[in-house]
Amino acid sequence: MAEGDAVRVRGLRKRYGDVVALDGLDLDIRAGEVFGLLGPNGAGKSTTVEILQGHRSRDSGEVSVLGADPAAPDRRWKARVGIVWQDESAVTEMTVGETVRHFARYYPRPRDPAEVIALVGLEAKARSRVKELSGGQRRRLDVALGVIGGPRLLLLDEPTTGFDPVARRQFWELIRTLAAEGTTIILTTHYLEEAEALADRLAVIAAGRVVAEGPPGSLAGRAEARATVHWAGPDGVERSEETGTPTATVTSLARRFDGEIPGLRVTRPTLEDVYLRLIGQEDPR
Repeated sequence: MAEGDAVRVRGLRKRYGDVVALDGLDLDIRAGEVFGLLGPNGAGKSTTVEILQGHRSRDSGEVSVLGADPAAPDRRWKARVGIVWQDESAVTEMTVGETVRHFARYYPRPRDPAEVIALVGLEAKARSRVKELSGGQRRRLDVALGVIGGPRLLLLDEPTTGFDPVARRQFWELIRTLAAEGTTIILTTHYLEEAEALADRLAVIAAGRVVAEGPPGSLAGRAEARATVHWAGPDGVERSEETGTPTATVTSLARRFDGEIPGLRVTRPTLEDVYLRLIGQEDPR
């Protein structure tokens, strides 16, 4: 592994019968970054996370997570890797405090349970039974269980599925707090807004391979893509022009309109535009 890498994957392959889940996947994830995995259903995201965590075997390829092979983990390595699955894991009859303290016993050097409960914003619910929590609060509890062992790497598999917009934004703040503490975070998500808001870098997986990788703002040449200038003509109908020099186009329009340009908008491809193109599902509009 290169110095500063938390994860290094080369030529990762996995089949389920006749279905190829991973077909030579390569990844490099730096320590301390938030790394997003994007891709359609069946692309191989969850399988990748399961292999990185040591939950699933691989057919071939090289994998190093925190300097060790997850296929042969020891107890010390397991304590350094936390995971939050899509499905809730807490016993519903226990209280939040009981649950976090119980899970803390599994680790050699756990974080303080009260500190973790405060970190995920559940102090007021510490004595509430899990079954009394809202969906967003249960997801926060799942994160508490994922970080109680003080992991250096946290794997989040579709963590905000089913959240309303308010709960999702609150969860984002929690992830930012964990990242600020220096935790390396790998996030799989179907929400492109979430990936753009949280990830330092992204990888788009399609058919078991990485088809693009980079910061959200420049993924697959997004930052250098041609812009589209929109404005309203004298008849009120919107006009548009695709250009590599949007400033010059706007300057020319300003002269034409002798000042303010009606309905002016300048757009570049969104992350959604780039993502759909990468997975072969361009928006037909």
